[in-house]
Amino acid sequence: MANAFDNLVKDENISKEDPGLRILMIAPTSFFGDYGCHVRILEEARALQRLGHHVTIVTYRNGRDVPGLDIRRTLPIPWRRHYEVGSSRHKIVFDALLGLKTLQVLSRERFDVIHGHLHEGALIGLVLGRLFRLPVIFDFQGSLTEEMIDHKFLQRDGVVHQLMHRLEKWIDHSVQYTLTSSNNAEQILVRDFACDPERIRPLPDCVDISTFSPLSESEMTMRSAERVRLGIPHDAQVIVYLGLLAEYQGTSLLLEAMQKVRSQRPSVYLLLMGFPGIDYYKAMAQNLGVADRVVFTGKIPYEDAPSYLKLGDVAVSPKLSATEGAGKLLNYMALGLPTVSFDTPVAHEYLGGHGVFAQKGDASSLADALIALFDNPNMQEIGEQLRQRAVIYYDWNRSALKIVDTYKKALHSGERPFANRPQVSSVDQR
Repeated sequence: MANAFDNLVKDENISKEDPGLRILMIAPTSFFGDYGCHVRILEEARALQRLGHHVTIVTYRNGRDVPGLDIRRTLPIPWRRHYEVGSSRHKIVFDALLGLKTLQVLSRERFDVIHGHLHEGALIGLVLGRLFRLPVIFDFQGSLTEEMIDHKFLQRDGVVHQLMHRLEKWIDHSVQYTLTSSNNAEQILVRDFACDPERIRPLPDCVDISTFSPLSESEMTMRSAERVRLGIPHDAQVIVYLGLLAEYQGTSLLLEAMQKVRSQRPSVYLLLMGFPGIDYYKAMAQNLGVADRVVFTGKIPYEDAPSYLKLGDVAVSPKLSATEGAGKLLNYMALGLPTVSFDTPVAHEYLGGHGVFAQKGDASSLADALIALFDNPNMQEIGEQLRQRAVIYYDWNRSALKIVDTYKKALHSGERPFANRPQVSSVDQR
């Protein structure tokens, strides 16, 4: 590992830090939850610890602990013992408790930098960072207001939307530096929120390329047996999806696409892995007449993700959001799985010229893309090219060095939250 880091430092011309930075990560979610932003938080923390730094994660009450991580949790809410994915009015109370827990931790221990995930984490970091004179780094994984619209929690151009948009812009302008989960996210901050590009550090989602590795010859027998256990013929062609099941993730469109895929390729199965709403989507699959070709597994622990994804021949990501990251694509790539995605900027950024793209929001186009990929004689080569792209551009070890370099710039700048912050006018220019 040490040699690998030394090579990365030399290749990237980044100064390797002396170990010992104490980093407080604020995670406004039920960490760890085996999906999306949770994986980014987990892998960033692990990579920083491999460099010798200490990471403390403050998060909601729920979620499962991860060996090797210092996780501090809030008090529970008596009337809300579970936490659903997405926007919710209950998040206001969750975030208030998160702020109190963060204050408690900061009052008792010394830290060098606050790393706030999502806008809520950055907001808590800004308030408490000013109190404790600590620099705040914002881990931006998509527009707050756009996510709330995606989750049907907010109506575009309403009064509340305008207020939330102004708050989002204020947060974006107030932090020392922002790490973005994609280059597309950087463009959104500059174009839509008038942020200073000098304060933005693109840090695309990455993947653990040693854990997510292609199917080996020795694993072929295991794959056949596991397919049969799940009710899939061992010689079937299998599409895999692993992530949240939700409308903005394109789950309904994927099931609709399976109607056409089933009619033209009866040997193709869909292994649909994730949560929530399993009963709802099972009923939809039944109504669409594809229940015999769709296998639902429910929630898959992150550590089991590679073995389950290796059951597939092709991977799919029908995500509709134009602003959020799409980390699942990187897992697919590292495994060498040829991948179909809707045509979005983030998907193009990750997959490059080796992805197969369908018209966004079009189930028929998605089905055509999947069928065409199965018919492509170069399908295996496409997967190998995606694996190579992941190794070169999306290794968490390389990204950890960039995170530490950003911490260093923030610490050496002498700035603190709200210093030299551009004023957000009362009339929000969008």
